[in-house]
Amino acid sequence: MTNPFDDESGRFVALVNDEGQYSLWPTHVGIPGGWRACGPEGSRQECLDAIEGAWTDMRPAGLVRATSADAQ
Repeated sequence: MTNPFDDESGRFVALVNDEGQYSLWPTHVGIPGGWRACGPEGSRQECLDAIEGAWTDMRPAGLVRATSADAQ
């Protein structure tokens, strides 16, 4: 059995959670709780490119907020 996340010919969607973290997700697998689709369905590479363009700060949103609050 092959890993559906590695299927170069599969259809994917980019997901994001409330912490601003992104994930590549196969369209035929249900979206897990706490995550939502944040872009159109596409090839694996199209979705990875979208994630790379959107996820510019790897820190969770809670950490960004805490760091910003500490700096003030």
